[in-house]
Amino acid sequence: MDRIENIVFDMGNVLVNYDPLRVCRHYMQDGEEIRRVHTAVFVSPEWLMLDMGLISEEEALGKMQSRLDTEHEKEMAALCMAHWHEFCMEPADGMEALVRELKGRGFGIYLCSNASLRLLQCFRQVIPAIDCFDGVLFSAEVKCMKPQAEMYRHLYQRFGLRPETCLFIDDLPANAAGAQATGMQAYCYADGNLEKLKAALSALY
Repeated sequence: MDRIENIVFDMGNVLVNYDPLRVCRHYMQDGEEIRRVHTAVFVSPEWLMLDMGLISEEEALGKMQSRLDTEHEKEMAALCMAHWHEFCMEPADGMEALVRELKGRGFGIYLCSNASLRLLQCFRQVIPAIDCFDGVLFSAEVKCMKPQAEMYRHLYQRFGLRPETCLFIDDLPANAAGAQATGMQAYCYADGNLEKLKAALSALY
């Protein structure tokens, strides 16, 4: 078996805590309105299309607003769309130290995330130890997304990686399985237990 030389991280709920309700709660107080706007914007086919780079933010917002009833809800949807990246992500505890530890031990460090083009403008502000990363790939750049095999193949091709030398860390079982299907080893971080993850990684040293 090939030695693991590269650690590939997912972003949301691995490197950063991600909760789109935060921006909704910032702009709204009524629980039902929060629910409606959150669903219309963040639990929508357009949100997935943004992650795949298949729709503009303007077009996506128009479709999201069309599912809302009041002008105030539509205004709140626009605010949430404009500012979600300022509220919804924060570095996960312990991840900066972990990334720096892995980098110090000689591993290549990569990011592979389902994310819209918006994140290209601001990801350096929220990814812990971003200076340690050797490469970053967002789904919207390549118009496909995890767990599609094409997403992982773009990762290998862009950064010259052999999948058998990579370990992928993702919080969603389907994404971990998708990575394994293309030849990477994978660790599913669904439980968010950092100590268990550290123990698994220490076996690679």
